[in-house]
Amino acid sequence: MSHNKAIIVSRVTMAENTKQLGYWGEEIAQTHLQGKGYKIIEHNYRNKWGEIDIVAQKNRVVVFIEVKTRDSANSNNFLPEQSVTSQKQAKLRMLCEIYLNEHKYAHDQEWQIDVISISLDKSAKKAKINHIQNAVYG
Repeated sequence: MSHNKAIIVSRVTMAENTKQLGYWGEEIAQTHLQGKGYKIIEHNYRNKWGEIDIVAQKNRVVVFIEVKTRDSANSNNFLPEQSVTSQKQAKLRMLCEIYLNEHKYAHDQEWQIDVISISLDKSAKKAKINHIQNAVYG
């Protein structure tokens, strides 16, 4: 399921480089998720193989979220979610399985990988959010 939502972003003009843009995108995504009833478990889980942007839970399902943020002025009609390639998906699946094992979840624990893409319009101080649930299949 996919949800589009435009929100007002007051600090968007502060995001001047890619790292800042990603930070603001993850902050917007967390706010969006909390508003939808998700409990944030962890932010920026890292191990030697990579990173999971957000780990959350909703209704007993562990949800791993990959956040992709783009400046709409520089996107050239390239949607943020299009950067989640098949290689990135395979890496995400592996990272999620490692996370579940490290945190001693039961083998039958329900989990999924969502993608939240955010297109920032700095001049209008708005963000368009596209939350794609179960975007990556195991």
